Amino acid sequence: MMYRRLRISAAALILAGMTSCLALTAHAQSTTSNMEGLKLSNDQPIQIQSDQLEIKDQEKKAFFTGNVQVVQGTTTMKAGKMTVLYKGEGASVTSGSADIDKIYLDDTVFLSSGTQQATAEKGEFNMATQTFVLEGKQVVLSQGPNVFKGCKLTVLMETGQAKLDACGGRVEIMLDPKSRPKQ
Repeated sequence: MMYRRLRISAAALILAGMTSCLALTAHAQSTTSNMEGLKLSNDQPIQIQSDQLEIKDQEKKAFFTGNVQVVQGTTTMKAGKMTVLYKGEGASVTSGSADIDKIYLDDTVFLSSGTQQATAEKGEFNMATQTFVLEGKQVVLSQGPNVFKGCKLTVLMETGQAKLDACGGRVEIMLDPKSRPKQ
């Protein structure tokens, strides 16, 4: 197990500050990291686009399907489908009064902020536990030339604690020593 400082921002995986200790390890079964800053911003507007939106207020669900794109600040998330579960008496997505409980992403998930990106087959945000999970045959995190590969990434948004699992295989890490910050 290795500990590594990574950065996550707004609903996107933001990798930053790769250290030389990871450059010594190319493969591992899992990597645990401290990822700072994954905070869902309540003070910035969110723009959501999709081919279709179906709202079921009685069930407290909203289904965004087809070319879903979510933009908040400099962060962009794309997926084939996004299901939003919300709670609260009289809550409605259309009025903006919905208290989001969980967000499910399916059909190829792409998160981007600046030079930092993550891809997976599916994802889940659990607002109650402040947990974000990306899963798939291959979850890829990258910042410029630095790449982390596994099949499940779990991030505790409140603390920044993150774990990348290989699910039976090995976690792969490729770091470019030229990308390290100048000291």
